[in-house]
Amino acid sequence: MEKITYSLTTLPTVVEHLITLMPDCAVFTFVGPLGAGKTTLIKQLLARCGVKEVVMSPTFTYVATYTNDRGQTFYHFDLYRFKTLHDFMQAGFDEYLYVPDSWAFIEWPEILKPILTHNVCAVTIDYVSEDLRMITIDKK
Repeated sequence: MEKITYSLTTLPTVVEHLITLMPDCAVFTFVGPLGAGKTTLIKQLLARCGVKEVVMSPTFTYVATYTNDRGQTFYHFDLYRFKTLHDFMQAGFDEYLYVPDSWAFIEWPEILKPILTHNVCAVTIDYVSEDLRMITIDKK
């Protein structure tokens, strides 16, 4: 388990560290209070992965799909409004997980714990102060 304290100006350093974990982690989960910076971190991560499209939080669509010039695919989930694992499975979203040459970035992943059993990088974001955040990274 790793802990990193950062500010908005040092966010690129955190993104670079997460990039180094991508060969081992197909799924990245992001947990933290509203406004802690989950979407901001994912936007920066996707930009660093070569995604050129504008990244928006998929709060109402549940998932947004992005690709880069290398043909890699990135799924950005926001499961805030999902209540059960059954709902997630019924929507067919489980098929997006662990697809070769793709990564899933999942905000509000709590309902998925039973099916996220391997190659997962769990990122928890907490407030340290108004300008500082701390992330805890736990690889499974």
